[in-house]
Amino acid sequence: MVYRLRPVGLEFVADAPLRMVLASRTAAAPEEVFRALALDVPGWTRWFRAVTLARPVQTAGHEGREVHLLGGARFMETVMAAEPSHRYAYRVDVTNVPGVRALLEEWQLLPSGTGTVVRWTIALDAPAPVRLLVALGRPGLRHAFRDAILTLDRRLAAMRGSTR
Repeated sequence: MVYRLRPVGLEFVADAPLRMVLASRTAAAPEEVFRALALDVPGWTRWFRAVTLARPVQTAGHEGREVHLLGGARFMETVMAAEPSHRYAYRVDVTNVPGVRALLEEWQLLPSGTGTVVRWTIALDAPAPVRLLVALGRPGLRHAFRDAILTLDRRLAAMRGSTR
């Protein structure tokens, strides 16, 4: 079954009924991390283990993404912000996951010495039982995020090494 979510703007990051903010540091510079997030969408499958397919698409004349996750969840997304070396955000427009009313994710890239603190915010609107389930999944999500950033860090370091 397909579910169309409520379209939300970037302000939803602050206004959502449920917000989860995860952060991790990488040795890569913000511009390298931004390239991996926004410009190499298919590359997500090589560093974010939960992502089984990611590809750029056009949605109603806007940049978008199609993303599939382990377990069968699928998302059609609209890119809401792509600010080089600073922020990448997208909202989910259509999914096969029941119970979600609105979902927006924002990746902020904060310079930290020669590296980057990557802050991932998940903003969600759903009925209370679904919000509770998502909140209970926070430890697993935190682990998946940290693993993804560690893998991304290694991948970007290897890419830097191969260009020297």
